[in-house]
Amino acid sequence: MSNLNEERTQEINALIAEMTLEEKVGLMLHESMGVPRLGIEPYNWWNECLHGVARNGPATIFPQTIGLAATFDTELVQKEYAAISDEARAKYNEAQKVHDNGQFRGLTFWTPNINIARDPRWGRAQETFGEDPYLTSQMGKAAVRGLQGDDPENLKLAACAKHFAVHSGPEDTRHTADVKPSKKDLWETYLPAFKELVDEGVESVMGAYQRLYGEPCNGSKFLLVDILRNKWGFKGHVVSDCWAVRDFHENHKVTKTPAESAALAINNTCDLNCGCTYHAAIDAVRQGLLSEEKVNESVFRLLMTRAKLGMDKSWEKSKWAHLSAKDVDTKEHRELARKVAQDSIVMLKNDNNLLPLTKDKKIKKILVMGPTATNINSLIGNYYGLNSRLVTILEGIAGKIESRPEITLDYHPGVGMYHDSAQRGWSVGMAESADVVIACFGLDNMMEGEEGDALETLRGDRTKIELPEHQLSYLKAVRERGKPVVLVLTGGEAIAFPRDIADAVLFAWYPGEEGGNAVADIIFGDASPSAHLPVTFPAKTEDLPDFSDYDMKGRTYRYATKTPLYPFGFGLTYTKWQFTDLECKKKSDIVSVKVKVNNKGNSDGDECVQAYVQKNERDETQPLYSLRAFKKVHVKKGESAIVDFELPLKAFETITQEGESQIQTGDYTIIISDSAPDPIAVTLGATECIKGTIKI
Repeated sequence: MSNLNEERTQEINALIAEMTLEEKVGLMLHESMGVPRLGIEPYNWWNECLHGVARNGPATIFPQTIGLAATFDTELVQKEYAAISDEARAKYNEAQKVHDNGQFRGLTFWTPNINIARDPRWGRAQETFGEDPYLTSQMGKAAVRGLQGDDPENLKLAACAKHFAVHSGPEDTRHTADVKPSKKDLWETYLPAFKELVDEGVESVMGAYQRLYGEPCNGSKFLLVDILRNKWGFKGHVVSDCWAVRDFHENHKVTKTPAESAALAINNTCDLNCGCTYHAAIDAVRQGLLSEEKVNESVFRLLMTRAKLGMDKSWEKSKWAHLSAKDVDTKEHRELARKVAQDSIVMLKNDNNLLPLTKDKKIKKILVMGPTATNINSLIGNYYGLNSRLVTILEGIAGKIESRPEITLDYHPGVGMYHDSAQRGWSVGMAESADVVIACFGLDNMMEGEEGDALETLRGDRTKIELPEHQLSYLKAVRERGKPVVLVLTGGEAIAFPRDIADAVLFAWYPGEEGGNAVADIIFGDASPSAHLPVTFPAKTEDLPDFSDYDMKGRTYRYATKTPLYPFGFGLTYTKWQFTDLECKKKSDIVSVKVKVNNKGNSDGDECVQAYVQKNERDETQPLYSLRAFKKVHVKKGESAIVDFELPLKAFETITQEGESQIQTGDYTIIISDSAPDPIAVTLGATECIKGTIKI
C-alpha cells in the first residue's frame, strides 16, 4: 500500500469510528445522505456516460457503444472516453460552484457495459462492445483508461464494469430469471471481460438483476466473494443495479423482508444500493442478520473511492479544476465524434463500386428516402446526452450537395418509422427520375432498448431480427424501379435483410451527433469505410437458439454453424487487400506472428488485421476459432505494411466443462484475416485469409 493510501486508510477509519450506524447506512444508498458534521457532503452516486455524458444537459454525443466497437480501434476508444471524462469533470466543477451534488452531476459513472451481446434480439446489445469476449475486454479496458486516467490513486472519474454477470436479456424476465449457463460458458464467454477490467483497475462493479445458479447476482457469494473479491482480488466497491436488491424479496423470493435482502447483499460485499432497500440495513443489524463490521467494510470502500476522486478535498485543488462549461461539446470533441462515426460505419456491400459517389460518376440527381433520414432517435440510441446540433443523414447529404451544384437533391420519407402507414403512393415513382437512391431505414431507440425505454417492442427487446416488414416492402417497391440503391441502416444490433435489396449497404449503428455528416463523408468519398462487425448478422430469426437459453451452442461466430448473412469481423473498404509472408514462431511463452499487409487497390485505406486461433484437434464443445488479436493499420495504395502480434499462451487456452483453463499441447492454426474466417466471408468480399500452424 502506498503512503497516500495508508494515510487515506487511517483518515477513513477514524471517520467511521465517529459515525453512528444510521450515518453509515446513509452513506450506502445511491442518494447518499452524507455526514455533514464530519465534513462528508451528501452525494448522488448515479451518473451515466455510455457514449457521452448522459442526462445532464448539453454534451458531445458520440456513436453508440456498439458502433464504437465496430472501429476495432482501442486508441480511438481511449481518446473518446478521455474526452467524455473531460466533459464529466467540467460538469462536476460547474455543479460544485453552486453546491449541487445531485443526480447526474457526480464523478462515479456506471460505464462501461461489458456484457456479451449473445443474441441480437436483446435491446441493450447496443450498449455493449459486441459478441466477442476478447474484443469486449480490449475495448472495455481502453474505456476505463480514458475515464479514470493514468493515476490509480487519483482518479479522474470512477468507471464501473457492469452487469456482473451473465446478463444479456431477455429484458422482460430480468427481475425473476435464474440463469444457469454451463461452467464452461461462464468462464469462457461471460466472465473474461470482467476479469480483464478488474486487472485494469476499474474502480467499481455493478451486479446484474437476475439470479445466477440460484443466487441473486447482487447478493451472490459465488460471484462477489468467491470470484470477484477472493479469486480476482478486487478492492473497489460494488454497486447494485437499480432496485435490484428489492427484487430479492419481491421477485426472486430468496428472502422475505427488506432487512433480509439488505443483509444478504451487504454480507456478500455489495457496498452501495441503487435504490432504497439499504434503509433496512439498520433493522438487519438490530435483528442480528448483519454485523456492524460488515457495514464498516462497505463504508470504507465507498469513502476510499470518494478519496481517490478528491471529493474529500476542495474540487478547486484538483488537477482537473481548470475544466469548465467551455470544455463541453467543443469543436475538437465534435470533430472527434465525427471521426469515430466515420470509423464505425460498416460497408457490407458495394456492387460495381457504386460508392463513393465521386464527381467522375456524373451523377445529376439523388433521391433520399426513408424514415431514418430525418430521425434524431436513429442518431442517439439509448443513455444519451443532449445537444444543440444533431446532424441527421438528410442534413449531412444536403451539406455535401451544397458544394456539388451539378446535383439535384430530393427527399421523401416514404413510410413511417413504426408500423405500416400503407401510403406509399407516388413517392416510389420518384426513384425513376433519380440516378441514385439513398434509402435510409432500420431501427431507432423506440424500437430497441432497456426495459421501459423502447415503446414499439417487448420491454425493449425485439421478437424478430428482420427489417420491419413495412420498411422491407417499401424497399422492394423502390428496388423494382431499377435505379441504383444505397441502403443506409441504423440500429444497435444485427438486422436481417435480403442481400439483393440494394447495390450498396452501409450499417451506421446509432452514429451520434455528427452521424449525418459521417454517413455523407463515406457516401461521397471524403472518408473511407474501415469498420468491421463486432457481432454476427444471422440470416434469419429462425437460425437463433431460444432467447432465454444462455448456452453458447449455436451462438456467435465461435459456435454458430449456420451460414450467416454477414460474419463477425466483416467490413469492406474502398480498396483491396492481400495478406502475405506470414511467420509464426514460438518463443518461450509467446507466439510471435508477423504478416505483410498489401494494399492492392486504387486508394489509400485502413485495414483491420484480425488474428484468430483454432485448435486443430477440437471437439464440438470447443470454439470453431477465437479472435486473439487485432490491429488497425493505414496503408497507401500500392504499398504494404508489416503487422506484428505477440500472442501469450493464454491465447491458446481451452476452457474445460468444469470451467478450468488449460493449455493443451498440440497443433494450432493461426488465421490472419479481415473477417471471421467463415466460408462465406470471401464470397461477400472479405480478403482471403492466410494461415499458419504452430505447435504448443
